[in-house]
Amino acid sequence: MRQSRGAGFAIIGAIYVVAAVLGVAVFLALPQSSLFWRVFAGDLAATVFVWLTGVALRNASVYDPYWSVAPIVILTGLAVRAGKADAGVVLLLVAVWYWGVRLTANWAVTFRNLGAQDWRYDDLKAQFPRLFQLVSFFGITLFPTLVVYLCLLPAIEFVQRGGLNALTVVGFTVCVGATTLQLVADAQMQAFRHDHVGCHEIIRTGLWRHARHPNYLGEIAMWWGVYIMMMSVAPGHWTLGAGALVNTCMFLFISIPMADRRNAALRPGFDAYRRETNSLLPFPLPGRARQTDANAAVDELFELRRDMHLDKLRVRDLTDEGRR
Repeated sequence: MRQSRGAGFAIIGAIYVVAAVLGVAVFLALPQSSLFWRVFAGDLAATVFVWLTGVALRNASVYDPYWSVAPIVILTGLAVRAGKADAGVVLLLVAVWYWGVRLTANWAVTFRNLGAQDWRYDDLKAQFPRLFQLVSFFGITLFPTLVVYLCLLPAIEFVQRGGLNALTVVGFTVCVGATTLQLVADAQMQAFRHDHVGCHEIIRTGLWRHARHPNYLGEIAMWWGVYIMMMSVAPGHWTLGAGALVNTCMFLFISIPMADRRNAALRPGFDAYRRETNSLLPFPLPGRARQTDANAAVDELFELRRDMHLDKLRVRDLTDEGRR
């Protein structure tokens, strides 16, 4: 069953249904606490359950879809509970569902089976073989849950208030644009991997031509868009932007350096690619553009010389064959 993709989907699906039921039960069991704390308690209970199942299945990647599934469940449940169906709340839910479904679908496309887990987790397991489960709980599972929870605070506040104005639409537009950016970036990466199976080439097309992590940019911008939507109706709660800020720092100082180190170790020419590209923004800087164009011109010149050399060899072979 560990090697079956279908069985893996079924098991993870069942795990998440139970986790959602458990989270709702904990939320309902704390009627005297504030809304934020009730959501956090339910979120934490669901997280611990998912982590325990990952330990039992010897696969920390059981948690991977939680990042995109939990916000959909939490915000939809709160909107239903509050009876909010005004235009602003609907826009927020549309943005979060679009983001969550797309990200979960991308996970599903890359999911192989329960016998394989994320390469980052394998690296951590190799570094901390005896402490891996603790590292898994605090680093792989609990920390992302806390980051997502902090990112959700502006959305939770918005759901309770509702409302719609020009700034709400601006925030919604940022969310949709960010998710679409992720969609295009991930589709380009999947197509590249499909055409370059088993090799270590660097993608230099589409959004990836000038940025090493355009998909991360989309993830960062998504939660700033949610924050803008909240600010449109509750500007006095500006401190709730801490979640989007922590999320940004996580990508800048953890995710991007880890990915760059791995790519530098696996992909020849990555150091040059890193010098010629931005981390996040998918457009060239003037100086780097000139450098990239010069490198491309040199590559084309070498390819032209190689083709001319091959043509000469073919002519010589044909001449020798004609003489014989």
